[in-house]
Amino acid sequence: MSEMLSQKLVESYLRRIGAKRPERPDSAALADLHERHLTTVPFENIDFGFGRPSTPISLGEAALEKIIGRNRGGCCFELNSAFHELLAALGFEVELLGGRVLEDGELGPLLGHMIVRVRTEDTAGPWLADVGYGRGFARPLLLDDRSEQRDPQGVFQLAEAPHGDLDMVRDGVLQYRLETRPRALTDFLPSVWWFRSADESPFLPRQVCSIPVPGGRVTLGGRTLTTTVDGRREQEELADDAAVLAAYEKWFGFSPDRLPDHAGR
Repeated sequence: MSEMLSQKLVESYLRRIGAKRPERPDSAALADLHERHLTTVPFENIDFGFGRPSTPISLGEAALEKIIGRNRGGCCFELNSAFHELLAALGFEVELLGGRVLEDGELGPLLGHMIVRVRTEDTAGPWLADVGYGRGFARPLLLDDRSEQRDPQGVFQLAEAPHGDLDMVRDGVLQYRLETRPRALTDFLPSVWWFRSADESPFLPRQVCSIPVPGGRVTLGGRTLTTTVDGRREQEELADDAAVLAAYEKWFGFSPDRLPDHAGR
């Protein structure tokens, strides 16, 4: 079990996501923190394109140097483990859960996704929190509710799956399957290695950065900038690395020091 974040680091984290310290760890506070995190800290896997060990992928408190210190985003392992630490420091009861993301019609590797289970001070919940998934929900989902749950990002539903797992469905389409048993942070280290090293890793050939915006989403994949607002989708092919770096700065609030050699190619 890691030590709690320092109060100074908690305050810096809250400033990063534009949130005030909640008065109590209840469901309303959780929803506010979750939505603010999702709309200020992008999902991005840029560092995976540089290979190992030149650019480390850090989890938990160690991920905050990137998220806070460099105004960056991260993958699910970085974002959800960091959010887990913030919630714990604010008095929420939290556990890490593992999941398998659906890619090309098949479930990906075991513990290929990280999610957070949260229990709050009030009677509502437990809740499923996920600030590290590009097609996820803006507000936490009731983990024991099997009915449709409406959210600014779509209609979500949790359905029973084999072996006690749950399927997370968005707008009728399976997104990922999650375990209900708690996991330790170290359980996910082999998954991080796999995404950085395996020939089958979806993170190696193409780097993506994505964040929700009012009415839609902005995604930069390689040199393709995709904006979707109020159902209207537009794509722009950026001319060169300078244009890619400028797009990172404009849409996501940071500019990487460099891009992977194969970015956009």
